[in-house]
Amino acid sequence: MKINTIERWHRILETTNLEGLSDLLADDAVFHSPVMHTPQVGKALVQQYLGAAFLMFNQYPFKYVREIISGNEAVLEFEVEMDGLYVNGVDIIAWNDDGQITDFKVMLRPLKAIHLVQEKMLAQLQAK
Repeated sequence: MKINTIERWHRILETTNLEGLSDLLADDAVFHSPVMHTPQVGKALVQQYLGAAFLMFNQYPFKYVREIISGNEAVLEFEVEMDGLYVNGVDIIAWNDDGQITDFKVMLRPLKAIHLVQEKMLAQLQAK
């Protein structure tokens, strides 16, 4: 049975059930943040960063507007308005044959959005 990783990702977001995130991540998963200089490596760190991003974006009208999926990779474009600022970005996701995410990269625009997300992510991570 083929596991649909992107469907599982959407289900976690829709149900706001972060517990399912652990099962979705490979032990050696890597997270590439738009505001960090180095990749965050390992399931625990990736779960921490994705969980914080999820909780932060969940406060706003976040929505995916386009998906491009090929094999074990996907690009999901999103839009969200945060504090009156339009934020546009993409999640670039790769997963293994077991359906577990191995690589998750976030890219954002415009520059003001990067600064705003950095500020809010730091606050979210410090709140934990």
